[in-house]
Amino acid sequence: MKLKTIIKNQPNLFWAFHLGGWALWGIFGKYLYTATVLEEVAPSYAAYVAVITVIGMIIALPLRYLYRFLWSRAIWIQAIGLLGGSALAGALWIKIRGYIYMGWIENAKDMAEWYEKLGDAAEIYSKVSFVESYSGSITIMLAWSALYFAIKSYRIFQEVRESALRSAAMAHEAQLKMLRYQLNPHFLFNTLNAISTLVLEQNTELANRMVTKLSSFLRYSLDNDPLQKITLEQELQALQLYLDIEKVRFEERLALHLDVEESAKDALIPSLLLQPLIENAIKYGIARAEGGGNLRISAKVFAGDLLMEVSDDGPGCELVNNRIPDAKGVGLKNTRERLATIYGAEHSIKLSQTDPHGLTICIRIPYTPKHLNSSTV
Repeated sequence: MKLKTIIKNQPNLFWAFHLGGWALWGIFGKYLYTATVLEEVAPSYAAYVAVITVIGMIIALPLRYLYRFLWSRAIWIQAIGLLGGSALAGALWIKIRGYIYMGWIENAKDMAEWYEKLGDAAEIYSKVSFVESYSGSITIMLAWSALYFAIKSYRIFQEVRESALRSAAMAHEAQLKMLRYQLNPHFLFNTLNAISTLVLEQNTELANRMVTKLSSFLRYSLDNDPLQKITLEQELQALQLYLDIEKVRFEERLALHLDVEESAKDALIPSLLLQPLIENAIKYGIARAEGGGNLRISAKVFAGDLLMEVSDDGPGCELVNNRIPDAKGVGLKNTRERLATIYGAEHSIKLSQTDPHGLTICIRIPYTPKHLNSSTV
């Protein structure tokens, strides 16, 4: 069984520590230690150590169920249970050990002769030996109990930590989906209003074209998970679907200019990141200019970053501290929040005036080419 499987499985982890810990005590803590101190042990001493080790394993098992029962109780009740349980288990264990030792390794006749040789010191030796053996047994049981509490506390800590990480991941996912899908209804309402106008004007051909284009764009939008990154080239293809819809409204009044380096096309970005910026540029720039206007999208790779720029030559707007005062739209705000959620401090978004007029939005994010396969945001 793999170590990782044992660690993740609580019963397996308990038995691994229980059996392994007692085996180590029997080999190193009892047999080898005694053999080193006494230099010579009885031939049957190894079997004796094996027997009392197994008995210690069995006696310690009820403590597990006692501590499970006490786990949700007050800390002082747990402390009393730990000390009392360890003391009782230690007393029982040393009693059984003494009985086996006297019947197997030593006998009553030999011990009586030994005590007779010691004389007055026999009583003192007997008491010291008992206290030493009893305290040693309790210490072993206390160590077992402390290890049990430590492992269980660690497991609970890990479960709480994993739960917190899962909750954070779910919150992160929900936030990204909210920011992403909040944009689509805004665009959808505008397009449906335009289709409604065309129907009222009995321009069925244009209305049908817009419905077809809208269907393709919405299918693309729904088929792409907002938690998955796409290449900039795919993003531009999606933008083309969106612009095909807008061109039905604006016809020749809307012109798009692309200046994208080949290396930048392979960069991974959050899906439909640029669409709300293009939508804002059309709504507040191109639509307000009598003769329409131009949209420009550029992208390049520089110093390990992907630099993207969206600009229009509309009337522009006042900027204060890299923001548009009293802006009521959700597109630019959501783009900021989405980038902050995904990239943290490793991004920037700056607004500036287009020369001679208009608005330019510059975005910097880490450059991640498609072949690195880092597609989840």
